Amino acid sequence: MKTVRRLFYADIVSSVGFVALAFLSLFFFIDFVEELADVGKRSNYTALHAAAYSLLELPGHVYELMPIAVLIGTIYALARLAQSSEYTILRTGGLGPGRALSLLTSLALAFGALTFVVGDYLTPLAEEAASNLQARFKGGLKLGRSGAWLKDRQIGPNGERSFSINVGSAGGGGVLRDIRIFEFDASGRLLQRISATNGLVDKHAVWTLLNVTITRWAPDAPSQAPAVAEQTLPQLVWPSTLSASVVAAAVLPLGTMSTLELLRYIDHLADNEQAAQQYEIQFWKRALYPFACLVMVGLALPFAYLHARGGGVSLKVFGGIMLGISFVLLNNLAGHLGMLRNWTPWMVAATPSMIYLMLSLAAFTWLVRYR
Repeated sequence: MKTVRRLFYADIVSSVGFVALAFLSLFFFIDFVEELADVGKRSNYTALHAAAYSLLELPGHVYELMPIAVLIGTIYALARLAQSSEYTILRTGGLGPGRALSLLTSLALAFGALTFVVGDYLTPLAEEAASNLQARFKGGLKLGRSGAWLKDRQIGPNGERSFSINVGSAGGGGVLRDIRIFEFDASGRLLQRISATNGLVDKHAVWTLLNVTITRWAPDAPSQAPAVAEQTLPQLVWPSTLSASVVAAAVLPLGTMSTLELLRYIDHLADNEQAAQQYEIQFWKRALYPFACLVMVGLALPFAYLHARGGGVSLKVFGGIMLGISFVLLNNLAGHLGMLRNWTPWMVAATPSMIYLMLSLAAFTWLVRYR
């Protein structure tokens, strides 16, 4: 059994590694060519920076492509064994379907663990470094047309106050740009607006704002008094409950957050009555995605029972590529449909894997019984 396990694992791991390397080379080339379009537009952004940015994107591609690489690599290894009749010899030697499935399951768990480590530890660090590189050398990190919005609540001597904070863009070193802070009282009336060109948030959730303009409204003032007062300050220290990690989660891309950070940010959004479905779907996709390697291995095993007359290795690999692409498309489509239709997040994340798991079990049962 050790010899069979060594044969399976060596062939499958080498095939999966080769497929992953081929995909990563392709994605690096595409990212690098895309980044070259920005070289020369800014004097401080060079081809070396473009190459560094493309390299930092590779861990994210490894995480996304791991189930597909596992599927294609396993199909290639098993189809090659079937074509050379080695798998037939192993079957006559006592390698039944259940034992073959258990061997591949152990290997799939290792691939799943690797996917989790890459997606939860390596990818967030690389994505954060790529975002900082982009913010430093490409004029800031764009946050869409409306920027990033955060909410905060504080209780002081004047009662409860709620704050809506808008950040227009982010620069290098954690600098926030085009900051607007709207303060409301318990009745929802606007009391003041704080505008700042730049700002920083420290580890104690204290915001240091620069070039500040404060506009105050006095809704209860008598009619002869001015209703609006404006003040300009070079610097303002604004205490808050929003930590630097919460602000980074709102400003930086989703790929920079680990599963635990996503969960914490979801709790923060729920406490402030903000929409969190997008982050909930991302959390469940991040939590369940490593198990897709198990599904892909189960989907690849039936190819070992297809003999050479059922198609060559290249045809089986092409079929595996099509299956992998369809899985990625369905996984992405389910996320968008879940957002539009307001479906349960964990069901949105689990449905593609469950569909392909049922497909793999049905194909495996049919091939074992009738082929």
